[in-house]
Amino acid sequence: MPDLKSRFEKAAADVKNLPERPDNDTLLKLYALYKQASEGDVSGPKPGFFDFVGTAKYEAWAKLKGTRSEDAMQKYVDLVEKLGA
Repeated sequence: MPDLKSRFEKAAADVKNLPERPDNDTLLKLYALYKQASEGDVSGPKPGFFDFVGTAKYEAWAKLKGTRSEDAMQKYVDLVEKLGA
């Protein structure tokens, strides 16, 4: 069984070939888990009020503050597999 990092990288590639586009909540979850796994806790200023997409992404990522990178990787891999990639 490949190590977690290589499974995470494979899932990140596989997510681009999902059989159907996930709903927006799932896309936000994928984004947040990916960012937490690859960069750690959210950083930088929160996007402006009228940047709805940027704000949603920022807030989804901020909810994972304190989550270990390895835990975020595993949750990302699990979610991608559940989506059928």
